[in-house]
Amino acid sequence: MTTPIYDFLEKYRTSGTVRGHMPGHKGRGVNCGFEAAFPYDITEIKGADVLFESDGIIAESEKNASKLFGTKATFYSAGGSTLCIQAMLAAVCKKDSAFICARNSHRAVMSSCVLLGLEPCWFYPEYEDGSVVSGNITPEAVERAILKYAEKKPSCVFITSPDYLGRLAPVREIAEICHKYGLPLLVDNAHGAYLAFLEENIHPIALGADMCCDSAHKTLPVLTGGAYLHVANERFIPEIKRNMALFGSTSPSYIIMSSLDLCNKYLDGNFRKDLAVTVSRVKSFREHFSHLCVSKAAEPLKITFYSIPCGLTGYHLAEQLRSGGIEPEYADETHTVLMMSASSTEDDFARLTEVTEMLMCPRILLRPPEYTMCEPKRAVLPREAFFAEKETVDTDSAIGRIAAESVTVCPPCVPVVAPGEIIDENVIKILKMYSIFKVNVIK
Repeated sequence: MTTPIYDFLEKYRTSGTVRGHMPGHKGRGVNCGFEAAFPYDITEIKGADVLFESDGIIAESEKNASKLFGTKATFYSAGGSTLCIQAMLAAVCKKDSAFICARNSHRAVMSSCVLLGLEPCWFYPEYEDGSVVSGNITPEAVERAILKYAEKKPSCVFITSPDYLGRLAPVREIAEICHKYGLPLLVDNAHGAYLAFLEENIHPIALGADMCCDSAHKTLPVLTGGAYLHVANERFIPEIKRNMALFGSTSPSYIIMSSLDLCNKYLDGNFRKDLAVTVSRVKSFREHFSHLCVSKAAEPLKITFYSIPCGLTGYHLAEQLRSGGIEPEYADETHTVLMMSASSTEDDFARLTEVTEMLMCPRILLRPPEYTMCEPKRAVLPREAFFAEKETVDTDSAIGRIAAESVTVCPPCVPVVAPGEIIDENVIKILKMYSIFKVNVIK
């Protein structure tokens, strides 16, 4: 498979051209430690194409990605899935419209509501094990939400799958429900770019989603910030580049884009084989440590520890892993998450197995936090709340106040309370559980 972006950068690097254009390092740098990358860091010079108006090497590379993923079109983002989420919602939602959204969505959804003046109509996953970042999303819950909010004439349904603990939603069944009511389904597939390359393709686009975003950098050998916006419904294609230009930088990183470009070649080559090896290793690890690993986390590359039955909080388990030279992706009161990939080595798994075998489990009784994740009352829309005059108060003093901003568990940036919502006792209990002791509220 061709690598037109990287090939252009390599040719330019060796051309000897005097760089009378930005960036200021001129392809050299001065004793700053990143000199090796600078020759490939360019701007949109002649021949380099323009990301948001692509018709040259970037367009060619995006077509390669579209072919690999089996989409009607695939577009690159150097601004992560955040830019993709903003562009997707802008393509589907009319001005000041409502849309149906699972509550365990990334804060980028709330940012889109603020920027576009949208109204999120929440439905809640079936939470368990003391986590607000993960839950079971059912087709029945989606259909109930569609009927509940019918008078608002929602523009679409938005879900996250896989979620942060590795749960996969039944995307095919949810897509059928959405299409039954004439609504497009958008999926935040940030953690699942690789799902198209498993033995069974379970990527959201293959399962019927109209659009989805993949944070390529999370599970593929792509630099941080590299993402895909995939489109299966052709009627949205003309809007995407225009919307990405509305929110994205006019100086996208060519180094990030070249990593997406080079990844195409890997996906078309040995990736499936390497992925299968890692999936097998993750499966074996889970089976060996079944007393710790959450079987409900179906995503093939995630190792999700539920440590409460072993007398450890997720924070304590994460510290023990760190002491053995293993840095987890995420930890909270009840869970610790590791994200593996096709780049994870046999030595990585050997170290992980050794350290996990040596975990100090005190065998004392711990109970998961008790709370009910229910929808707070909304006083004003997110946009109005965000731009209102605000003040910072202690969490304990915030009861009855209106949140001015999203207050999130970060990572994964899932809002506990959204801008415009009234903070109640239950919200305060959850905030304190995640060690959030200050919040911004409307004056």
